[in-house]
Amino acid sequence: MRYLKFVCLLACLASTPVMAECTSEQAFPAWLKDFKAEVVAAGLKPAVFDSALAGMTPDKSVIQRDRSQQTFALDFLSFAGKKVVPYRLGKGRELLKKNADLFKRIEQQFGVPGEVLAAFWGLETDFGGNTGDMSTLRSLLTLAWDCRRSDFFRTELKHALWLVQKGDLTPAKMRGAWAGELGQLQLLASRYDQHAIDFDGDGKRDLIRSHADALASAAVMLKEAGWRAGEPWLQEVKAPREMDWSQARLDNKLPLSSWAEQGVTQADGGALSGSGTAALLLPMGRNGPAFLAFPNFDVFLAWNESSVYSTTAAYFATRLSGAPVLRSGNGPVATLSLGQAKQLQAKLKQRGLNITKVDGIIGEETRNAVRSVQQELKLPADGYPDAQLLSQL
Repeated sequence: MRYLKFVCLLACLASTPVMAECTSEQAFPAWLKDFKAEVVAAGLKPAVFDSALAGMTPDKSVIQRDRSQQTFALDFLSFAGKKVVPYRLGKGRELLKKNADLFKRIEQQFGVPGEVLAAFWGLETDFGGNTGDMSTLRSLLTLAWDCRRSDFFRTELKHALWLVQKGDLTPAKMRGAWAGELGQLQLLASRYDQHAIDFDGDGKRDLIRSHADALASAAVMLKEAGWRAGEPWLQEVKAPREMDWSQARLDNKLPLSSWAEQGVTQADGGALSGSGTAALLLPMGRNGPAFLAFPNFDVFLAWNESSVYSTTAAYFATRLSGAPVLRSGNGPVATLSLGQAKQLQAKLKQRGLNITKVDGIIGEETRNAVRSVQQELKLPADGYPDAQLLSQL
């Protein structure tokens, strides 16, 4: 099962204000009345609705943030350089040691290693130190009423109200990130409601104050997303100077022996060892860092579909497991600016290629379109855009 990505407050590193894309059609009081009728008909107690949302109005600052975000616009090396820093590595290792028994119990029950959970814990909230302090209910109410992603957040608001009715949380305790994420692992309300567990035995599913509940619940979700116990997720390698770069894509998992035949080696130049299949992941093209992405890497993408975030989280987990600092690659990488990336996406869309949003974020959709054009223009088809490709388009 592929989960909707979790919006990560800490990853909103670059913001460029844009014009509003839509206008809410229904006045808020009328919308709220209709919404109440809907959720009460589904079984929510009217008193729960009234007490949770009493006097609450939309927060204009939330709408502004939603309109202006440009998430993960940084390239992988820049993003990882800001996130996988000595402080987080040291803190992560300290917490892995301090909570060794807890992580061991979680891995025995769900198969997910502590290093993987600690990596998400560190990236999402700095190990529980920054869970956010905005009213979750007001944020979700705002985004559910707003027009841009109303259906998605309408569902999230329903789940948040169910959490109140079930007794998991009180409205006062529901404080988190601006887009409604909750707890030390920043789960959306639907994931909290459907997948959270009580792992510390106090009778409540508290993902805000209980790191045991939060980490175990994250392990539940990763397992349900397809995590394979005892298998690797990411390994840094060294790519050759020349090869069939069109092979380097996440949907092309080959035996390690096949990658070895194409000149891929361990990061230190030694021969590849081990078994299984993996994809060759080039987050910044043929000249940048190179990794073998094993089937478990797909679970990182299930947590967050951003390839930059997922690669950073997986790399962070390998560092916590003892891997060395990554190499920068085979040579300098000339990255496009945000404006240039938008120009490129617009040109790709004009050519009839699948580009859903012209947002300047180079995700898998854009990479696939880039790879197609690179092959057409007889360029190295590594799926990573550069100024040469932009100029030829």
